[in-house]
Amino acid sequence: MKIPPKELVAIYSTMQRIRQFDQKTKELFEAGVVKGTAHSYVGQEAIAAAVGANLRDDDFVASNHRGHGHCIAKGADLNRMMAELMGRENGYCRGLGGSMHIADMGLNILGANGIVGASMPLSTGAGLASKLKGTDQVAVCFFGDGGSNQGIFHESMNLASVWKLPVIFICENNQYALSTSYRQTTSINQVAKRAASYTIPGITIDGNDVVEVYLTVREAVERARAGEGPTLIEAMTYRWGQHSMRANIRDPRPKKEYENWTKTRDPIKRTEKQIRSQKATTSKHLKEIDSSVEDELATAIDFGKQGQKPSVDMMMSAVYSPHANYTEPGPIGDRELSMPEALNEAISQEMARDETVFLMGEDVGATGGIFQVSKGLVDKFGEERVRDTPISEATFVGCGVGAAIAGLRPIVEIQIFDFVTLTMDMLVNQASKFR
Repeated sequence: MKIPPKELVAIYSTMQRIRQFDQKTKELFEAGVVKGTAHSYVGQEAIAAAVGANLRDDDFVASNHRGHGHCIAKGADLNRMMAELMGRENGYCRGLGGSMHIADMGLNILGANGIVGASMPLSTGAGLASKLKGTDQVAVCFFGDGGSNQGIFHESMNLASVWKLPVIFICENNQYALSTSYRQTTSINQVAKRAASYTIPGITIDGNDVVEVYLTVREAVERARAGEGPTLIEAMTYRWGQHSMRANIRDPRPKKEYENWTKTRDPIKRTEKQIRSQKATTSKHLKEIDSSVEDELATAIDFGKQGQKPSVDMMMSAVYSPHANYTEPGPIGDRELSMPEALNEAISQEMARDETVFLMGEDVGATGGIFQVSKGLVDKFGEERVRDTPISEATFVGCGVGAAIAGLRPIVEIQIFDFVTLTMDMLVNQASKFR
């Protein structure tokens, strides 16, 4: 099977935008213009571009620390991306987030992420929101081979499988987690084999073959939209640069391996060859695309440089949430309620008032929670809105955060307060930044 010629050329254009963006980013980083560090996506362009070509504007994408390609493929503005990297107020996060926090809620880009694997729980939340709202939106989460060894990988895969969520897990296996080969840290030779543990499809593909990526993702997207649940895709690829642009550690990769991937398996050259074999367009048109992208990047760099640096007042308002003032209600009536009874009544009233409110947590359904806070709610509102979860606090709290980002109002019960420490990344790091 082939990609339609027009689509193939569009994918090539996206790949060029990704590569040239990161090549310019590296130049600007070395010149001291890019603030913080950044992680180049050069060498992996076929994955993001082919995935993006299968998605609609209203689909969700959650990224990782190496996220420029994912954001560009989903339609992010290069001007605002470049300004963010430069630490300017006209950037996506007003210059405060940098490379690893680019997000665009208008495009349902749930953000690049500095925490390895954090995209997975957030994506399950976006997928759950789609399921509860009855849309056919899908959520795609990108992570690397290193992220596949995080506990939340297994928790998220399990949750997505149990609830048949429209989530596509894409492991971009570039074979090294910072400097350690995945062969030294991963107990199986293919990450995709882990899908069998959760009774979902898992497939390993050539991540530098744009046609294979496109067709595989298309099938997974169709499956997710049809309500058939998640898929795990492991795309084998190779990053051309070191782990980050800081490049302050040894590069352990063998020279022969490196040259094989960079010289003979370049995804852009392979896509050019595919275009020519299909006669999808002319060589002249490809050169015009390359030149157009160069002009676009020059404009983006100028846009970034013209932006203002964040003010201290703006930075303070981004760190500290404004305090809301509430008038405490006075004693009304003579009813006496225990705290669990009061919470139960309040949750019931709010769920009746607002259909976007739902409750999830351990044993909150038929059992009503171990403190009976949710007693009787499953009978009133059904199992879709009162959901028993696996014992995986980090992931179901992250699922709640993702669902909130996607427009719902989740109530997440953590059964025992001691368990809250397991959720710190999702609460302190993820939810607080999205506020």
